[in-house]
Amino acid sequence: MAVTFRFSPDDLLRCRFAVSPMFETVSAVRLLSSREDPGPHRRWLATVDKQGLDLRPLLLLLPRRGYTPDFLSPPPIGPQARFADELQAVAATDHQQIRRELRRSLADTPGAAESPTGRLLLDDPARVLPMLVELVRQAWEMLVEPVWPQVRGLLDADVSFQTRRLAEGGLDRLFAELHPRLRWGNGVLTREYGDDDHRDLQGEGLILVPSAFKWDQVVAIVDPPWQPTVIYPARGLGGLWQPLATDRQAALGRLMGKTRAALLADLGAPASTTVLAHRHALAAGTVSEHLAVLRDAGFVTGERHRHEIRYRRTPLGDAAVG
Repeated sequence: MAVTFRFSPDDLLRCRFAVSPMFETVSAVRLLSSREDPGPHRRWLATVDKQGLDLRPLLLLLPRRGYTPDFLSPPPIGPQARFADELQAVAATDHQQIRRELRRSLADTPGAAESPTGRLLLDDPARVLPMLVELVRQAWEMLVEPVWPQVRGLLDADVSFQTRRLAEGGLDRLFAELHPRLRWGNGVLTREYGDDDHRDLQGEGLILVPSAFKWDQVVAIVDPPWQPTVIYPARGLGGLWQPLATDRQAALGRLMGKTRAALLADLGAPASTTVLAHRHALAAGTVSEHLAVLRDAGFVTGERHRHEIRYRRTPLGDAAVG
C-alpha cells in the first residue's frame, strides 16, 4: 500500500517548498479529537482555551484513518502564503468539488453521513461552505494565530535546511533524508503506508510542505484538480514547545546530558531512530549512540516492528521523566 508520484524531466526542476497556515490550522483542529495522540503537542494542547469553540462539523471531516477534504486545506498558493489569502481560496472552491469531497470524507466514518451533523454537511454547498470557512477562521484565531510566530519559525528553519540539502545533492539527497516514509528511485517518489494511489506529474511539479501540527504522518495530495503536494513533519519538532527547565528537568539534564534527557522525555510513545533524529534535528548516528546508552542503563527498550527498531521508555525511564 503506497502513494506514488512519477516525475517527468520538467518536474525535476519544479519541486518547491511552501508553508501553509491553513493546513496547520486544520491539523491543529484534528488534535482536539480524543481519538488523536497529541504527541509533542501535549503541552500546547494543555494551554488551549476551547471555551465557546464548537468545531464538531470540522472534526467529523477529519477521520483518524481516511480521507480529509482537500478543499479545506488546498496546496498553498505561494511559498509565503498568508492565512487570509488561503481562506479566500477555500471560500472560492467549486461547489461540485465540495460536494464530492464531503461525501467521500463522510463515507470513511461509519454512520457519519446519517448523523445530524453529517446531514447538515451534505446540504447545499452554498450554505455549507460559508459555515466551514467561518469555523476554520475561528480555529485559526484561537488555536494557531497566538503561537504562529513560534510555529512559523520552526517551519522556516526546516525549509532553509531542506533547501540546502537540495542544493548540495539534488533530489537524491533531499528525498533520502526528508522523512522515513518517503522513498525515491528511478524518478518515482513513494509515500509508504495508506491507500494505493498514483499520479503522473506532467510538468506541474511537486510542492513540499513542512508541518508542525501534522507531526506523525506524511500526507499526499494526489487527486486533480489540486497541485500534487507532499506534507511532512517538520525537522526539529521535538523542541517546539520545550518549556524553561524546571529544577527537576534541569537536574535530569545534568545527570544524563540535555540531548539524552530530551530523547527520553520524547519516548512516551514508541519511535524509531530515524524518526527521533528528524524530530530533534540530530544525525541518526548521534541518536543511535544516545539510545544505546539509555538502553544499557535500563531507561529505554527496543522492540522490532517490521524492518525497524522502535524504542520506548521502561518503567525506570517513566520514573526518571516523572
